[in-house]
Parts: sequence; structure tokens; C-alpha cells
Amino acid sequence: MSPTQPVPGRHEGLTRRAGGLATTATRRMAREHDWFRALSAADRSWVSLVAQAGITALLTWYADGAPPGPPPGRMFAAAPRSLAATITLRQTLDLTRTAIATVEDAVPELVPEAEVVALREAVLRYSRDIAFAAADVYARAAEQRGGWDARLESLVVHAVVRGEANDTLASRAAELGWEDVNGVAVVAGTVPEGNPGRAPGALREAARRGGHPSLVAAQGPRLVCVLGGTTDPLTDAASLVPAFGPGPVVVGPRVPHLFAAGRSARAALSGVDAALAWTGAPRPVAADELLAERALLGEAPARRALVDRVYTPLHEQHPALLETAQAYLDHGRVLEATARLLFLHPNTVRYRLRRVGETVGLDPHTARDAWVLQVALALGRMSGSRTWRGTR
Repeated sequence: MSPTQPVPGRHEGLTRRAGGLATTATRRMAREHDWFRALSAADRSWVSLVAQAGITALLTWYADGAPPGPPPGRMFAAAPRSLAATITLRQTLDLTRTAIATVEDAVPELVPEAEVVALREAVLRYSRDIAFAAADVYARAAEQRGGWDARLESLVVHAVVRGEANDTLASRAAELGWEDVNGVAVVAGTVPEGNPGRAPGALREAARRGGHPSLVAAQGPRLVCVLGGTTDPLTDAASLVPAFGPGPVVVGPRVPHLFAAGRSARAALSGVDAALAWTGAPRPVAADELLAERALLGEAPARRALVDRVYTPLHEQHPALLETAQAYLDHGRVLEATARLLFLHPNTVRYRLRRVGETVGLDPHTARDAWVLQVALALGRMSGSRTWRGTR
């Protein structure tokens, strides 16, 4: 072996220098890095042990002749798993760089002059291995954290769907960074075909590109997204549509925060089933645009909303408009027949129908609005004393 190369057995005393070099590296970190000084005494102690383990492993490997193959990456074996959550990857690289630089500075004191180059090359090889070891530690931590976050996210979405606005939801939402998110709406559709496992991630990424925090979970064939920070849910949901599978994509009403999102979730999920009855439904469609279909499914909140928004204003404030609208619908939306029935001029009927549209936001002349109006008036007349208002 060349005299410039390490010789196994010649440097047993090198490892005894590891403790002193680790102390020097720790003091250097305290001088050069603010983050190290901000750590607790226990964490600083762990970082010092990591530095000592790394330097010891390096010098031991070199004393064994720096055998071919990757150097031993034992630097992070001494650290508890929780340390990866305390210091960042960038800080870990600061630690590694400082420890390696400390050894490099001491090379002339560690080996004869003829081996200085060999030890420096060994340090270079070892530092490369340490970089890969650090990346592996943080990659594994990220995978574990990502798996936990996905499970926690799914639990939060399921709680929202069930309407469980309690302390458990508050705690889990805080862990996901949702305690201060305002302007929330739930978007529901179907899981895409082909690779359903990738659907939540694709939907989450689509929301992120739109600048919105999101919570996503699959519930059987349904894909549910709790969208945060939205002022116009229907517009914001348009960019999410490609992440859903075929079929309707329904947007629940905007609510102030996550703890009120149960109402938005129920409307959106009910709308996914109800939208099948409206063959011309846009994609996405607001759940409030499906009140008539949701009422046909027996959804009490949809029935109440239709009666309150359509029948009640006409019945209590404009009974003549209610009479005209009902006659117009009953006679196949034929203007002249309605005028004859009510003994009115056709222009008077036109005027009243226009007033109906202005009052309830439904145009009796269009097929879709006329059908919704018909359902709303029927529900209003059936409500009678409205004893069903308090039921679900």
C-alpha cells in the first residue's frame, strides 16, 4: 500500500480525538448559528452527541484503512427520532458542514504530513455519505408525517360530513393549520376512474394552485374537498373539476369557518345524488341550484329553502302574482289561456310574470325555472300549517 494511504491499525489513537473535536465543533456551531443557540439544553446536548458520533465514525473508518465502498453513515443513529422535528434539514446540513469543517481544520494535527491528502479525501467521501444519510432521515420522517397527516385529514373531513363541530375537530384542525381559515365551502363529486388512489393528491394540488387550503378525502365512490379561503366557491371550484371523476360536481354554500361546514357538506353530497335528475346541470353546479331535485329526494332543508325563497314571498306579499304564476304553469305556460282564465289582458299577465321573476329570481318563461317554480309552489301548498318545518 502507498505510504500516502491510510494503513489499518496505524491510527488507533485517532478515535480518542473525536471527543475533543466534537466539543470544538459544538462551540463553533454556537458561534456561527443562531438556531443552535436558541435550542433547549437537551436538544443542544443531542446535537453535540450527533456531532461526536459522526466524527468518531469518520476517524474509526479512516483508522481501519478507509476501505472501499460507502463509508459508514452512523452519524444520525445516536439521535432520537423527535430531533428531526426539532431541527430542520437546513440546520442539519449546517451541523454536518460545521463538524466536517472542524475535522478538516484539524487534519494536519491528526496524521503525518504524508497522509494529509489521504485524510482530506476520506473526509470528502465521508461528507458525501453524511449528506445522503441526512436526506434519508428527513425523507423517512416526511413520509411518516405525510401518512399521519393524510389520516388526520381524512378524519377531519369525515367529521365535517357528519356535522361534528366539537373539541376533537378543533384539535385536529389546529394540527392541520386550519384554526384560522375562513370562508369555507365543500365541493363533492365522484372518484376518478383508473387510479383512484391518486385522486386526493391531485385534488389537493389543484386547490393549492388556486391559492386555497383544502382538506380532501374519499368516501367510497365520493370525493369530498373542503375548500378554504374562498369568497366565490362556484368560481373557485371550476379549477378543481378535472380532478374529479365523471358525473356531477356540486358546490355547497359558503360558510364562515370549518365548524359550520357540515351544512355545506350535506348540501353538496345531497346535490351529487340529486343532480342526476337535471340532465343539463352545469359542472360544477351550486347545491342551491338543485333545491328542487334535493327536495324530491326528501331533503327537509331543501324543501324549507324552496318554500321560504319562492312560495312564502309570493303568498304573503304578492298573492296576485302567486295566482298568476300558478295559472300560467297549470295551463302549459300559454299566455293567452292564462289571460282568459284570469280575465286579464295578456300584457297584464306579462307584467305579473316579470314581477314574479324579480321577486323570487325565477323566470316562469324558461323551462328550468318554470319547473323549479312549480315544485316550490306545490311544496308551499302542501306545507299547510308547516308542522314539518321542525323535522329533518
